[in-house]
Amino acid sequence: MRPTTPQLCLYAKRLSLSLSLAIGLSAQAQQGNPAPVADAAAAQGTRVEQSSERIRLEDKGSVIDELRVGGQTRSIDVQPKGGMPAYQVAPTNGQRSWKILGF
Repeated sequence: MRPTTPQLCLYAKRLSLSLSLAIGLSAQAQQGNPAPVADAAAAQGTRVEQSSERIRLEDKGSVIDELRVGGQTRSIDVQPKGGMPAYQVAPTNGQRSWKILGF
């Protein structure tokens, strides 16, 4: 069954909203300043353990999973609802990429 034009418009709006949210999260994460303790440890050649956190945002249109390590966003995965394919957003430049043949 092919989607109708109103359904395609709804899918496009959901995809646009999901992408806007993911890019906004990425930009917000990039505004943080690195901790001076980490800089001092890097200068001495010692290793500082960084905390990691997984953030999950869900609304009617999509589920967004974000991984942050040391306060910096490492990955953003978006799973639109309604049968649309999942994609990843690059935290550095906001580009989307899809896995075509994921096994």
